[in-house]
Amino acid sequence: MNESPQGGNRQTRIAADANRCAAFAIAGWRGGDLPDGSFRNTESRMKVWAGSMRPHHRINKNKIYKVETRHDPNTYLYLYLYSRAHFHLSVALRLIAVMTSTIRHSMLLLLAGVLSLCALSAQATECIVPAKPGGGMDGACKMMRKVLPAKEGAPEIKISYLPGGIGAVAWSSVVSQRRGGPDTLVTFSGGSLLNLAQGKYGKAAVSDVRWLAGVGTDYGMIAVRSDAPYKNLRELVEAMGNDPGKITIGVSGTVGSQDWLKVAMIARRADIDPKNFRFVALEGGGDSFTALQANHVQVISGDASEAAAYIKEGKFRILAVLAEERLPGVLSGVATAREQGFDVVWPIIRGFYMSAHASDADYQRWVAIFDRAMATEEFKRQRAASGLYPFSMTGSQLTEYVRKIVEQYRKQSQELGLVR
Repeated sequence: MNESPQGGNRQTRIAADANRCAAFAIAGWRGGDLPDGSFRNTESRMKVWAGSMRPHHRINKNKIYKVETRHDPNTYLYLYLYSRAHFHLSVALRLIAVMTSTIRHSMLLLLAGVLSLCALSAQATECIVPAKPGGGMDGACKMMRKVLPAKEGAPEIKISYLPGGIGAVAWSSVVSQRRGGPDTLVTFSGGSLLNLAQGKYGKAAVSDVRWLAGVGTDYGMIAVRSDAPYKNLRELVEAMGNDPGKITIGVSGTVGSQDWLKVAMIARRADIDPKNFRFVALEGGGDSFTALQANHVQVISGDASEAAAYIKEGKFRILAVLAEERLPGVLSGVATAREQGFDVVWPIIRGFYMSAHASDADYQRWVAIFDRAMATEEFKRQRAASGLYPFSMTGSQLTEYVRKIVEQYRKQSQELGLVR
């Protein structure tokens, strides 16, 4: 015991001292193996301590002097238990330190991964559809996703759905900067412009956003289920005039919306008051066709591009398109409202806007991207496949066009008593 352990780490020294403590304690318990006097006669210049075997002249540096200098079985038992506990505590602390370091390293890796994904997401182009999936605005986003060039290193254009108020929720979100950065596009339609004109977006103005591109035009249409008794628009209008409360009409939006106005204008041509009709407000063309298929409504007023997407299923019958002449493609066999004695034409622009907080450089970059994309043959093919018809306008020219259309809609709505 006169030799102090040399070398080794702290845990090794603690273990060695603990073993010495154990030897003395066990001997004390046995009684005869090591006489009690032997404890007192043990070399007092070298003391048992959990840290090391120290010479007598260093004892004064210890905080529990009396315990260290006593030589009896109880003292060595205490030192043994203390040293063992200190050893396990030290090991536990070291393990915790290692685990903490590992966990910290793992968390940093996880955080780095999340930040990388966020950065990638931030770089990806987002196209916001202010309606439920399946309608004309959804189709516009999907069409441009096939046409617009993907950013290098980024995934294809992400489509997000933000229904509510026929565009009001998306508008408010972008204007207030909750959504919408330099790579966020929002699709709009003629219905969006009508709502803007009627004040359904609150105190909103054309200048609240940047009007980016008009990519095509659509036309209104009237549809029923394929098993409905009405074979053409005139039969439907006569039935509605005879019993207005019997037929429920599904429209996107409420009274005054573009879908409501289409029906109202047709009814007026037949000298029928549209206020007697039963309307159900729905969220977009996809929602309208779903409600029609389930027979929640018996008629829907919607857009030709939406009808082109659903007519192939054979579950619906398109009674009329509200265009100057018959449309090409899958709806070529559908008569116009004019042909059936109702002089109603309703064109619908499809396009995109972005946040007014986007920089001029980002805005002009996107204008150039759309100009190039719409000049390609691929765009023309995708536009036709989406049921849209030629209309290409970007930048300041589109902004002025939107301003004129909104003013025109405002005057028409005032004449119909829809706005003050």
